[in-house]
Amino acid sequence: MKIMISYPPLKGKGYPTLGQNRQFQWFATPTYIYPMVPAYAATLLKQNGYDVIWNDATAERWSYEHWLEFIKQEKPDLIALETKTSVVKQHWKIIDKLKTQNSKLKIVLMGDHVTALSEESMQNSQVDFVLTGGDYDFLLLNLCQYLTNSYLPPTSNLQPPTSLEPGIYYRENGRIKNTGLFKLNHDLDSLPFIDRDLTKWRLYSEKNGNYKNLPGTYTMAARDCWWGRCSFCSWTTLYPGKDFNSRSPEKLLNEIGMLIEKYKVKEIMDDSGTFPVGDWLKEFCLGMIERGYNKKISLNCNMRFGVLSQDEWDLMGEAGFRFVLFGLESANQKTLDRINKNLKVEQITEGVKMAKEAGLQPHITSMIGYPWENKEDAQNTINLAKNLFRNGWVDSLQATIVIPYPGTPLHDECRKNGWLLTEDWDKYDMRGAVMQTPMNDCDIKELTQGLYKSFMSPQFIFKKIISVRNMNDITFLWRAGTKVLSHLIDFKPKTEN
Repeated sequence: MKIMISYPPLKGKGYPTLGQNRQFQWFATPTYIYPMVPAYAATLLKQNGYDVIWNDATAERWSYEHWLEFIKQEKPDLIALETKTSVVKQHWKIIDKLKTQNSKLKIVLMGDHVTALSEESMQNSQVDFVLTGGDYDFLLLNLCQYLTNSYLPPTSNLQPPTSLEPGIYYRENGRIKNTGLFKLNHDLDSLPFIDRDLTKWRLYSEKNGNYKNLPGTYTMAARDCWWGRCSFCSWTTLYPGKDFNSRSPEKLLNEIGMLIEKYKVKEIMDDSGTFPVGDWLKEFCLGMIERGYNKKISLNCNMRFGVLSQDEWDLMGEAGFRFVLFGLESANQKTLDRINKNLKVEQITEGVKMAKEAGLQPHITSMIGYPWENKEDAQNTINLAKNLFRNGWVDSLQATIVIPYPGTPLHDECRKNGWLLTEDWDKYDMRGAVMQTPMNDCDIKELTQGLYKSFMSPQFIFKKIISVRNMNDITFLWRAGTKVLSHLIDFKPKTEN
């Protein structure tokens, strides 16, 4: 049985950030993020004897025609596609096209959008299966093993599973059925290390703004965020915080050692929604130090404000952490409360200062376009960002427009209050607002640009210049500067005719 995990070419204004991304956006310049769960799926399938094709036509910049021809030549039995809200309608058309060419081909959709609206894709396309929840690597293996019955010769001694795991939608006699609510009870330590060669890790090793030291790659210590209740986060549909699950520190340490020795990786971004803390974090950091990995590689991670003490930050600094990403989201307490962020505004400055004191480079994410925020509220967030940059407490920033993804409490709130301007999923691509707000679309884009410009103070620029120690620092600053210019283009307001 031949299985293809693919990202087809998509039509849009730029490069789609689809894999391993909680918010979809078209970028003006190439940005490729290692799709961790699909990569685990490919590895699991290969380990279990399947013929696996990894095909990211986006990162390889294939044309749609080239991609279709590739499928004709390879003749896979099953194609699995990760999808998101903004591109799901494109995927429906692609699925129907593939089915026209080969009615026997099995097609699978997986991801946050189809977890939230599982039957929608079954009704609007000829997709055969929808995998829900965040452990769709395990589910895809289970599905393929179940389907193997159809491909085995009568003399085979293999005994595939006789039932499907919970969380799978399928068709039976023209009706849509499912196996029940997905479960996140899989043993993550049972996962093999991702087969980086099979999944073409080099495609994702350089064109990523998080990396300073190249080549870089991703790991995923946990699924996903132990808070997991922010009302805007699309991945809460995949990984509710109550089901937070992590690998052991030893397993992650062993993987890092392999990445250092086999692939000569210089930097790792761990993309757990929030990196594990407490005893787990202490054991991991001490392991990095004892094994000497802290001298060989830089680590990046996501973290929440108000969680760690200065001693814990200092330990992370000693363990080799370089970059830490914080979800700031807004400088307005009413917004932080309303999106269930579990954060006080005063914890923001305190948190970045402690991380900076430990030698890390803090990065903040902020959003513009909440239905209840006006221009003054948005400016408060910009002003806070400016202050953090001016004082040298943060090093970089990501700004986005608030999008109410299906399945999130924010989307439910918008529907209840009549705030949605559209439910045409094509428009949920961050090219403009899809909710009613006190601001117009032009205001929202200009303010988002304002966030990206918030670093432009003489103090911050001077500190960056005097921090340069070698050519790698200069190269990194150049890449970062071009990324900022690119993001200003991403959020350029439309010119009225």
